[in-house]
Amino acid sequence: MSQAEVVRQGGAIAGARKVSPLWTFGLLRSELLTTFRRWRTLALLAVLAAVPILVGIAVKIETSDGGPGGPGGGGGGPAFISQITNNGLFLVFTALAATLPFFLPMAIGVIAGDAIAGEANAGTLRYLLVAPAGRSRLLLTKYATTMAFCLVATLVVAVSALAVGALLFPLGDLTTISGTRISFAEGLGRALLIALVVAASLIGVAALGLFVSTLTSSGIAAMATTVGLLITVQILDQIPQLHAIQPYFFSHYWLSFADLMRDPVYWDDLVKNLGIQALYAGVFGSAAWARFTAKDITA
Repeated sequence: MSQAEVVRQGGAIAGARKVSPLWTFGLLRSELLTTFRRWRTLALLAVLAAVPILVGIAVKIETSDGGPGGPGGGGGGPAFISQITNNGLFLVFTALAATLPFFLPMAIGVIAGDAIAGEANAGTLRYLLVAPAGRSRLLLTKYATTMAFCLVATLVVAVSALAVGALLFPLGDLTTISGTRISFAEGLGRALLIALVVAASLIGVAALGLFVSTLTSSGIAAMATTVGLLITVQILDQIPQLHAIQPYFFSHYWLSFADLMRDPVYWDDLVKNLGIQALYAGVFGSAAWARFTAKDITA
């Protein structure tokens, strides 16, 4: 009997065996610990935490002579930088706007791209499937782990920005994009909501990376492909001639989180963003499941 047949039979037996919920939570816990203990993961989080520090120091140096902190006006995105000197809480919004187009999705692409392909490359995937996990359960665990990284990575940026903003700039009541004043406590609440929206904006990239990871046994190839697709979509989203299809790109509404700093909040683009992410998660998640459940595992 060939090695592939042994693995398939082991997977079928495991799938037929009833798996307790406690074992499932144990698998998820093991995946989370393995992912967040890797030096690569810690390095990615360190780079993300460094971005708000660099932005805060740059703004502090730029404004030390009394000059303006950045481009004034604007409705969102990097335009938040002009408000940092007045209130350090705006560094949170600026840091998220600066990391969302590339740094955050790149980190997610690395983690998602390596989820299945990395196990295959290391020769551990078949052993995970012989254990009472099942392919669907393992795939969902990998995706849940990637989503946990999305949330942790976003919170790392937000917390780092808040700490740097509190150290370098004053804190207090802040002015929304609409010109109304809100309390610092409400501003903190909106900052947390923005961080959650940013994390949710990455579920499409996570599903795409997981799908790519099921197509190859090379973790490096999967990570490079996912990041390459990310860059390609970002470039296409900036070409005016493609305006008709750009609203369907997963990155098109990423900066809509700025609308949470309006009073009242504009929900149209926010809802479109979350809808697009759910669509990508459904399509590429289903494609990943279809590919992974039918794939011959030999490594």
